[in-house]
Amino acid sequence: MSWIILAVAGLLEIGWAVGLKYTGGFTHPLPTVLTALSMVASIALLGLALRHLPLGTAYAVWTGIGTVGTAIFGMMVLKEPADPMRIICIALIVFGIAGLKLTVKS
Repeated sequence: MSWIILAVAGLLEIGWAVGLKYTGGFTHPLPTVLTALSMVASIALLGLALRHLPLGTAYAVWTGIGTVGTAIFGMMVLKEPADPMRIICIALIVFGIAGLKLTVKS
């Protein structure tokens, strides 16, 4: 269950990272509130996952999910560059997340 909680926390991290783009420097109220709620929920769920997962592993997976998801969002929605080297680097992060998951007995 801790891994599911951690995955949801990572997805919410994508939400707040993307949300920052739409807050207009925190001048747009609705995106700002949604971004803040996503931040709080993401960190709260990370804290819950840490009850049963090692800190270093959980934090690396949490940030990895956020990094990969945000980069993919940027490429697909914001039309950021999707050159082969960038894709390879994102794939390395995904392999790292999978490797960390495989090393923890929980």
